[in-house]
Amino acid sequence: MPINVLMPALSPTMEKGNLAKWLKKEGDSVKSGDILAEIETDKATMEVEAVDEGVLAKIVVPEGTADVPVNELIALIAEEGEDAASVAASSKEKPAPAKASEAKAPEPKAPETKAPETKASEAKASEAKSLNSEAKQAPAPAVAKGERVFASPLARRIAKDAGIDIAAVGGTGPHGRIVERDVRQAIEKGVGKAPAQAAASGKPAAPSGATMAQGMSVDQVKAMYPADSYEEVSLDGMRKTIAKRLVESKQTIPHFYLSLDVELDALLALRTQINDAAGKDKDGKPAYKLSVNDFVIKALALALQRVPDANAVWAEDRILRFKHSDVGVAVAIEGGLFTPVIRRAETKSLSAISAEMKDLAGRARNKRLKPEEYLGGSTAVSNLGMFGIKDFSAVINPPHATILAVGAGEKRVVVKNDAPAVVQAMTVTLSCDHRVVDGALGAELLQAVKGLIENPMSMLV
Repeated sequence: MPINVLMPALSPTMEKGNLAKWLKKEGDSVKSGDILAEIETDKATMEVEAVDEGVLAKIVVPEGTADVPVNELIALIAEEGEDAASVAASSKEKPAPAKASEAKAPEPKAPETKAPETKASEAKASEAKSLNSEAKQAPAPAVAKGERVFASPLARRIAKDAGIDIAAVGGTGPHGRIVERDVRQAIEKGVGKAPAQAAASGKPAAPSGATMAQGMSVDQVKAMYPADSYEEVSLDGMRKTIAKRLVESKQTIPHFYLSLDVELDALLALRTQINDAAGKDKDGKPAYKLSVNDFVIKALALALQRVPDANAVWAEDRILRFKHSDVGVAVAIEGGLFTPVIRRAETKSLSAISAEMKDLAGRARNKRLKPEEYLGGSTAVSNLGMFGIKDFSAVINPPHATILAVGAGEKRVVVKNDAPAVVQAMTVTLSCDHRVVDGALGAELLQAVKGLIENPMSMLV
């Protein structure tokens, strides 16, 4: 029996992937652990390893194919003793499985002769059974305006993504609850879409909440500009995901923002002292070189340990509170960004955080991160100080409850001991999810961050 090679699920949320490149050709010998192909997701380029030995008999999905569903057959490997050519030939001859809608109807049987009374009674029984079956399977009527809608979270998400009014969908779940299949059927039938209804009636429809949230259509936007004044840039998977998640963030997360000015003189002095003491290799390269961002990551991680109620995320009907501080760090790459996560950052030294961050950032820019390296965490750091940005408010990355925006360090005049003094300072802004972090709690967390940055020696003990 040939071995099926399937499109792997490279992350818990992956549904489709792009088959970027085959690294083996048909007829090549394959050993367990050999890299067969490269798969692109919206976040990274991952490698597919062979789990058995044999010969790559048939490539079913050619390289460059986009949106290949998870678990779809992409190649066949002939096992030891099998003829690769025969396996490849049989894969061509083997018919694709028939869809449910295309399933072959059963052959009609010869009509049976029955008494008229028997036929009539059977017809009535059949009609009653059919009515009873339809009553069981018929969806509950669409919810009237103003009434509460009972629907599963998955059904709501699919409806939202498709621009479907969930209240217009009939439910077939327990007690009339709207489930995934109901929304899928509604999408196929065009139920609940205001523009479709407007087209049918010939009148312009008022935009629904979903339509307004999605903005104007492509044609509406293009109609505002001369045709020769722009070029169209197609969205890749990463940009689509960023757009979807950040729109979701601003629509569903009640953001509020807290800002503080933080003095850096003590931190910069300690940083210089530590970097000067770093050992050097035979080429004279220092073992480490700490950045201000390394101190910020460590400070936020320790602050979450001091204010544990803020080390949490929102999970629909509950809050998840964490023992360790897993801090994400925004890394800009061409066409988007990654947020790799420093796990248990409160337990790591500044030099360890620095080394790990350099490794993660380098692989992020090459799209070589593994899903477990960028998923999770309860907070993140976004630093635009290197661009001279004084202060800004970052958008929370779901399901995080906070994100710390870090501005540029600069000399500022402040009042100390009733006299003006020049200090090196920066502005930090904490974006908070009000469902998880209230104002006072967010202020307590930000004060803890400020205290650690202004007294950096406390991060070394």
